[in-house]
Parts: sequence; C-alpha cells; structure tokens
Amino acid sequence: MSTPFRRRTAGEAGFAGGLEGLVFGLLVFVLGTLLVANAWGVVDTKLAADAAARQAARTYVEAPNATAAGTEARLAADETLAGYGRSPTRAVVSLVAGSFERCRRITIEVGYSAPLVELPLIGLVGPGEKVTARHSEIVDPFRTGLAGTAACP
Repeated sequence: MSTPFRRRTAGEAGFAGGLEGLVFGLLVFVLGTLLVANAWGVVDTKLAADAAARQAARTYVEAPNATAAGTEARLAADETLAGYGRSPTRAVVSLVAGSFERCRRITIEVGYSAPLVELPLIGLVGPGEKVTARHSEIVDPFRTGLAGTAACP
C-alpha cells in the first residue's frame, strides 16, 4: 500500500540559493534604501525652500524701507534654511516680481540644490535636483512711511 505523501529527501532541486542569494538580497535592500533616502532629501529640501521663501516674503513686506527690504529678506531666508540644517550659502534668493510700494504684490523665489546620493556600483544618481519655491505677499496698504494712498484693487 502506498502513501499519498512521498518524502523527497534526495537532491537539491528547488533550492533558492545560498550565500550569493543573501548577498544579492542585501545589495538590493541597500540600493533601495539609498534611493528612498535620495527621494526624501528632495522632499526635505523642497520643504526648507518653501519655508525660506515664505519667511523672506513676509520679512520683505514688513521692512521699514525699500533699501532694507532686500537685505532683511535675504537674512530671513538664510536663518530659515539654517534652521532646517541647510547651508545658506548654497541658496539663491531673489525678488522675481513686484517692488516695495504700497499695495504691490511681491514674489520671492528661493532656489536650492537637493543633495546628491552616490550609490555603490552605480555611482552618482542624477545631476542633483534644483528645487525652487515661490511665495508672494502684498505690501501693507495702510503702513506709514510709503508714498501714495491706499488704493488696492
């Protein structure tokens, strides 16, 4: 009488692999982790640039005069980037629209290069993402020290 369950003990058919399987799996895991870290670096850089642009625009419209507005906005962006652990020297902060006049909308742009990741056996992945963020504010129509009248649309 034969049993329906036969035991296969001979041979290595179906064996998945030994040490080379573990090494390959570890390599795939490490490369995948580095790719995710690179993606997070871009997202984190975008968050930092966005916060810096927002703070620079707010500081610009609250400045006491037009000559101090640009300098104070740059300093505010630098402090915000430093708070996010980024080097302010790598940032490009610029006024892309508007001027320091009553009821005018200004737009400040902050550009920053996201960090590159070097993967083992592959090398540098991508040229490094240039992340930009813009924020706009309106210069207060009722502030003192500015010429003109408050006639915002």
